[in-house]
Amino acid sequence: MEFLSVISLGFIPVLIGIILLYGTVKRVPTYESFVEGGKEGIKIAFSIIPFLVGMLVAITVFRASGALEALMNWIRPMMEAIGVPAEIVPLILIRPISGTAALGMTSDLIAVYGPDSFIGRLASVLQGSTDTTFYVLTVYFGAVGIKKMGDALKVGLLADVVGIIAAILVVIVVFGAK
Repeated sequence: MEFLSVISLGFIPVLIGIILLYGTVKRVPTYESFVEGGKEGIKIAFSIIPFLVGMLVAITVFRASGALEALMNWIRPMMEAIGVPAEIVPLILIRPISGTAALGMTSDLIAVYGPDSFIGRLASVLQGSTDTTFYVLTVYFGAVGIKKMGDALKVGLLADVVGIIAAILVVIVVFGAK
């Protein structure tokens, strides 16, 4: 294990050194290229900020208005009928919207029910088998100026549904039903 630690500590500095050496051999102005890349990165970061703020406000309003709770109560009977615990419903609903909120919910579920419980395992697998579709569309599409994202939204949400179903099936098959 110590050998891997030494390799991992030195990997990034060695990689950077190789890149700088290669650039120097090819007569590329490496420092100037680095500075230009930094400028471009800052411009992208500033262009993303309005989209991030808009998304965070929308998430806060959705949760604070009680809409999340109402939607959860509406979906709960259907989920329980197919053997999925109701406690997992908020995670399923919030995961396409916010990765950070979903991670917080997953942490809470694991803290309450334990990492080896059906709910803990299902939350963990859901976290890894779905994506933050609305975040991706809002931030990345907004940053590059794509306005028409209807098809990407449909495909992204379909992928999330498939990921949710696959996660449920995998946890049931691998670990058994609750």
